[in-house]
Amino acid sequence: MPNAIVVVEDDSSIREMLRYYFQSTGYDVRAYESGEDFFAAEAELTPPVIYLLDIMLPGMDGLEVLRRLRAGRETADVPVIMLTARTAEMDRVAGLESGADDYVVKPFGLMELQARIKAVLRRTRRQESGVLRCGELEVDPSARTVRQRGEPVELTYKEFELLRLLLSRRGSVLTRDEILHAVWDYDFTGETRTVDMHIKSLRQKLGDGLISTVRGVGYKID
Repeated sequence: MPNAIVVVEDDSSIREMLRYYFQSTGYDVRAYESGEDFFAAEAELTPPVIYLLDIMLPGMDGLEVLRRLRAGRETADVPVIMLTARTAEMDRVAGLESGADDYVVKPFGLMELQARIKAVLRRTRRQESGVLRCGELEVDPSARTVRQRGEPVELTYKEFELLRLLLSRRGSVLTRDEILHAVWDYDFTGETRTVDMHIKSLRQKLGDGLISTVRGVGYKID
């Protein structure tokens, strides 16, 4: 269904609470106890508008589910919000590094979660712009392809989003906080290492001359 939400959560009380609440707001909710159940049932179904994944699942954990979704042709661009009781920085970063769009720590309020879902959907439903070019670099947002000098360049999900952002704002300096909010849709005060690490990776793949560092401010593509 076009207005479906998929929930993968092993806690039955949370799973049924989410099913009841989002069904009452007009969504079709497909809920699963484990990653294995999820993949078995969803194989022939149309992807939902968003996935809500618990990170602590029996068997296949939520990060592995996320990685498989991002590797799938039909699910690579479907938004994902991670639900977890974990609060450690590395757990939080791991989900975002694997391609999650947001991260909600339990216990959470249903209205807060609904607001997060709306925010993610607003961002991901923006119309894709046309092909972005910079010298011999060509980025096609609709096909999610990158070519440099005619040769394909393999980028991770977040590397692609970061490159697209910098190209769409070409000539403007973006602060690390602006990049975090736009690409990860999350406010991480002082969490600049995530951005710096992705910039370093892009430079390794595309060359050092493309992305400029503006000392004390952020990054830009001229």
